[in-house]
Amino acid sequence: MEKSTGNRSSDDRSPGGGRTAAQGTEATFEEITLHGHRVTYRRAGWGPVILLLHGVAGSSETWAPVIEPLAERYTVVVPDLIGHGESAKPRGDYSLGAFASGIRDLLQAIGHDTATVVGHSLGGGIAMQMAYQFPDRCERLVLVSSGGLGREVNFLLRAATLPGSEWVIPLLASNQVLGAGEWLGRLVGRTGLRAGSDLEELWRGLGSLHDAGARQAFVYTLRSIVEPGGQRASARDRLYLAKEMPTLIMWGESDRIIPARHGAEAHEEMPGSEFVTFPGAGHFPHRDDPARFARELSRFIQSTEPADISDERMRELLREGE
Repeated sequence: MEKSTGNRSSDDRSPGGGRTAAQGTEATFEEITLHGHRVTYRRAGWGPVILLLHGVAGSSETWAPVIEPLAERYTVVVPDLIGHGESAKPRGDYSLGAFASGIRDLLQAIGHDTATVVGHSLGGGIAMQMAYQFPDRCERLVLVSSGGLGREVNFLLRAATLPGSEWVIPLLASNQVLGAGEWLGRLVGRTGLRAGSDLEELWRGLGSLHDAGARQAFVYTLRSIVEPGGQRASARDRLYLAKEMPTLIMWGESDRIIPARHGAEAHEEMPGSEFVTFPGAGHFPHRDDPARFARELSRFIQSTEPADISDERMRELLREGE
């Protein structure tokens, strides 16, 4: 069953296929039950579909600055991943493959067959997994400060995978610790995170871990992609498969969570891809410079044709290898 908390239903369509008064650029918050679990998402606009996937311990809220400008010409779908935001937090599979399958099911359930898939951090890993598992569902691939492209990752995320982290995270997420903002800010600053969006989103992420279900989902998710030595999940050996899928890679030049070098190296290994950097931006370029982010994404979509990779062509790519 699908519900909407706003004034836009999934079936609001004008006879001529254009936008109706109810289909403005302001996002509505909707929910659907999939496989017995509540999945929440924001949706706005009308036109070709853009799917925005957030990072670990994040939510659809992280994309708020770019939803409205993108919705002026696109349908923007922004889910809370299972285990995150307002979506359910069950005990279960939090692997990249499970996330990709769940997002595929969500899109189909709410009436969208294909989308330009945009993933930030963990969401980038999910986006690449979707392009690998379901290339017929992905029109374009956009990676934003993406995981899964190299070993290095900030110490804080590596430390959160250590044995016993389940007992430390509740202390960090407590109101008393979060209230000591200045002291905690100095401590976190020593890890290299820049003031501004990086610290704001870290605070928001910690605040989301106040209940046991969210903490459990966070640990399960993080341990599926990161270990104490660095990132364990890597798409580098399959990047050649994206040669016929329009791909844009965007990164903040001052990213101290995942280095921009990962994006530059992936760009070299993905024929035909574009690589765009944001001077002065950190791990969240879509929050540090939302106007430019929306322009770059819109330009990319308008200048490329949706991928159309047949089963036969996929067989050829697999047999050819790198």
